[in-house]
Amino acid sequence: MESSVLLVVVVLLVLFVVVALVRAVQIIPQATAAVVERLGKFKAVEEPGLVFLVPFVDRIRERIDLREQVVSFPPQPVITKDNLTVNIDTVVYYQVNDPKNAVYEIADYINGVQQTTTTTLRNVVGGMSLEEALTSRDQINTVLRGELDDVTGRWGIRVARVELKAIDPPPSIQASMEQQMKADREKRAMILTAEGQRESAIRSAEGQKQSQILTAEGQKQAAILNAEADRQSRILRAQGERAARYLQAQGQAKAIEKVFAAIKAGKPTPELLAYQYLQTLPQMAQGDANKVWIVPSDFGKALEGFSRMLGAPGDDGVFRFEPSASDDTASNPADDDESVKDWFDTASDPKLAQAVAAAEAQARADVPALGAAPAPIPSSDPVPPSAAETDEVTRKIERARAESATPTPPRGLPPVPPAPHPRPNPQDAGPARPGYPSPPPS
Repeated sequence: MESSVLLVVVVLLVLFVVVALVRAVQIIPQATAAVVERLGKFKAVEEPGLVFLVPFVDRIRERIDLREQVVSFPPQPVITKDNLTVNIDTVVYYQVNDPKNAVYEIADYINGVQQTTTTTLRNVVGGMSLEEALTSRDQINTVLRGELDDVTGRWGIRVARVELKAIDPPPSIQASMEQQMKADREKRAMILTAEGQRESAIRSAEGQKQSQILTAEGQKQAAILNAEADRQSRILRAQGERAARYLQAQGQAKAIEKVFAAIKAGKPTPELLAYQYLQTLPQMAQGDANKVWIVPSDFGKALEGFSRMLGAPGDDGVFRFEPSASDDTASNPADDDESVKDWFDTASDPKLAQAVAAAEAQARADVPALGAAPAPIPSSDPVPPSAAETDEVTRKIERARAESATPTPPRGLPPVPPAPHPRPNPQDAGPARPGYPSPPPS
């Protein structure tokens, strides 16, 4: 019996020792502070680590987390300056600096921070309109932080930051704001569209203006070049026609001289001249304007006068043609007159070739881009062209001058008379024809 009682006492003593040891030795984690009371009175704030307490005398009142805490409060209804109720959701970042004050100065510092935030938020937002509240979050955060620091400073709490998580206006206001924003966006879209159309119209007008200016400049240059080409062509054609007429006249003169010399060299008789005259009479009647042709009655007398005028009487009394002294001196048309020497000059004019080359270079010039300055009109003294272009233009001008200066064959030359017939023997001749002289006696 006594052994059983002794065993119970030993067990109770062991349990007491274990409980005392457990209550006497405490471990405080890092970033945590423990408020210790002795017999219900504040003793100390223990730092993190191993802490020894007096069993059944000291106790830990509360463990305080020294890290920065984040508390999100539920949405609070707030009335703005323009009598609109909005729900504002706030987030508070705080940290406990003094665990003793956080335990003994306020019963629930979290609830205190929440209530202080709500009242301060209503005071600040109540003096703003809805538009100002939506666009002044930084100002509201600054005011809330200052107010909370003043209130929570004696609680041993430091408020690091206050953020407005959301500001929710009433559904009707949200619909109106959406309509307003939609109208504003449509307005800006219409303004931008109008600006784009105006800019497009301005650019199109500028392009048309530039195009018309370039077209007018091109037409002007083309007209100038055409007029200059027409003038040069007419001048060259007139010079060619002038030289051609002069050469034609010279050719006709030489042809007449040759024919006259041939006639004189052939020594025709009056009978041959009369025969040629008779052959010419039908040709005179072949014209379209010759409707009536009358043979003169004194045809024989006319032949007799013609033979007396061209011939001289010989010893036998017959009029024969005596040729004059022939002049075979060759003449050059360019040497006849000093003023017509340049008519037969086929050399190219360097100024004309230079002007034509400059005109071709201007015509081949590229058209400037949309919006760029128009190409300057070349001055009256163009840049000299290259040697290849000058040679090409010179060959073209010489070819044109040669074609225009080629003389045409002489027109209206008298026909070359046929070879003279042998003089007939007067004794073999028959009776004399009326109008012809009688042959002299043998």
